[in-house]
This record gives sequence, structure tokens and C-alpha cells, in this order.
Amino acid sequence: MTTNWPTNKQWILRKRPEGDISAEDLAFIDAPVRDLEDGEVLVRNIYLSLDPTNRIWMSDQDQYMPPVALGEVMRGGTIGVVEASRSSRFQPGDLVNPGLGGWQAYTIGHEDAVNPVPSLPGIPLTAFMSVLGATGLTAYFGLMDIGKPQPGETVVVSAAAGAVGSIVGQIAKLKGCRVIGIAGGPDKCRWLVEELGFDGAIDYKSEDVGAALDRLCPNGIDVNFENVGGKIMDAVFTRMNLNGRMALCGMISTYNKDGLVAGPADFAHTLMKRILIKGFIITDYLPRAGEAFAELAPWVMEGKIKWKAFAVDGLENAAEAVKRLFTGDHDGKLLIRISPEP
Repeated sequence: MTTNWPTNKQWILRKRPEGDISAEDLAFIDAPVRDLEDGEVLVRNIYLSLDPTNRIWMSDQDQYMPPVALGEVMRGGTIGVVEASRSSRFQPGDLVNPGLGGWQAYTIGHEDAVNPVPSLPGIPLTAFMSVLGATGLTAYFGLMDIGKPQPGETVVVSAAAGAVGSIVGQIAKLKGCRVIGIAGGPDKCRWLVEELGFDGAIDYKSEDVGAALDRLCPNGIDVNFENVGGKIMDAVFTRMNLNGRMALCGMISTYNKDGLVAGPADFAHTLMKRILIKGFIITDYLPRAGEAFAELAPWVMEGKIKWKAFAVDGLENAAEAVKRLFTGDHDGKLLIRISPEP
């Protein structure tokens, strides 16, 4: 095996980032590909998912998974094709999801942890890294399980032009809600309203978010799908209605900052308005993935949900590309195209 395959290319974590991710935090190395053991497959990774949680995994803060250890391959979700197999379940040429295959060209996975990628007519492979992958599951369960949107309610989504937020808003519309998105820049706001069907959009870069919420949500806010944290979260939170629900998916505005993360400034509002605030991690919902897929897949195939994938070519560009998550310099789901699709 090791004599027949190219050397594996890997990004390893060299040191914990201080503030923004820097070139010194990661190293791009060559590594051998070991022989397969019984039940294992060798996967050539095609796409790597870049996500805000990458920054959390690089740190040693208290988190929902063990931090990536120094010297280890950087953690990340991938989709790829089986190149060699010692598994009865998978054959060379099969498209698979090896789970957290990592920032590397090849992943060795055991058949128990590898899943086949479904084949749906007319649906590109990138959909299974976005709307029909963990991104779509995050949007679906955060909104439906925690937000519990009811027809006629007002739903506000921060980072609404992002991979998760854009899907959240469209599901809320399908459920009969009024949806307002918060995004950065006129082009993103225009996309939300004109193409995705949001009822309104707020450009946080050029507008007073609070004043815009007062204008666009005159009857208050029933559901907040929170991706950003900080001042934007505060502006939404203080305008939430009695028995409002906040699905706390992320707080990306705080990930590059050291120290304690502040919550809502007027926390008494939680009590007075009986607001439910629930943080969630998509791994908690993976056993129920079939529920979401059963509803998401028909919506996607019928064109009722749109999505974007922004793919940067070359694994060697991953450490630079991940910074786009924090600058907003991409549309929709951010991916690295590691190798060609079969």
C-alpha cells in the first residue's frame, strides 16, 4: 500500500492560535500512507469542509470535543472516494463520508465509521457537504427542535447569508414564518430577499441593527437563530417576545477573542419574557439525521431550498482559506477542493 500511493499531504496543528489564525499555527507536511488493516478503507478526500468550529478545535478552551492535540492532523469533515479496501462493505470507486477525515489528502477509516454518500438525481456532490450534510442538519434541528417555528411567527437569523443561516431562513419560510436575515453587505442582503425569499434583510455593516429590527419586526421576534453573538445577538434578544426561543448555534464574533464571552446585557429579559435559550451541537442530533434528510432531500430536489458552495482549490490553501469564515469573504458553504471528483 505505502509503495503504491503518493505521500499523504497533511495540515498539522503546531501551536494554539492567539487571536486570528496565523500561518505559524499550522504546518503543511508530507506523511506516509500506512498499510490497511482488516475492515479499513483508504479514502482519497475530494472536499474538505471549513467551519467556524475549526477555530474552537484549535484552542484548548472548554469545548464539546477534545481539542486537537499539537502535532495532530487538523480536524475537519470530508467527502471522498474509496481508492483501496479491506472492507466487505465498500469497494474502490465508492463515494463515502469518512466523518472527520481531517485536513489531509488521504484518510484511512474503519468501515464502522464510514458512510456511503447517497446518490440523488441532479444533485451535485457539494450538496452533501452543505444542505444535505452537517450544515443542513444543523439548520434543520436548531430551527425545528429548538425554535419550533409556528405559522405567522417572526424568525430572525444572524449570519443569514452563511451556509447554515441561509438554509434556516428558507426552512422557516416553508413553515409559514416571516423571516428577517442579518448579513454583511448589500449583495448578500439582496440575495436573501430576491432569491431566497426572506421578508427582509439587515446589512449590519451599514445599518443600525436595532433600529432596522424595530422597522422590520414591529410585532417583536418569536425565534432567534443565533450564529454571531455579541452586539448583534443583544439587539435581537432585547426585542424577543413572550415565550420566545433562541437556538444558539454559534458565536463567531467571539471565536478569535481571548477571555470570557459575555452573554445578553439585559439577562433579566430571559425571565420577564420567559425566553428559552438552548445551545446545541449537531453531533447530538446525528442519530436522528434520517428525520432531517427525509424532509430536506425532497425540498432540495424540488428546488424549494437553494444553497451556495464556495470551493477553494488546493489543500495547500486551507490554512489561508479558513480565514474567510471570519471576514465573510465567501458565499454559502466554504469548502476546499482537495482532488477531482470521479
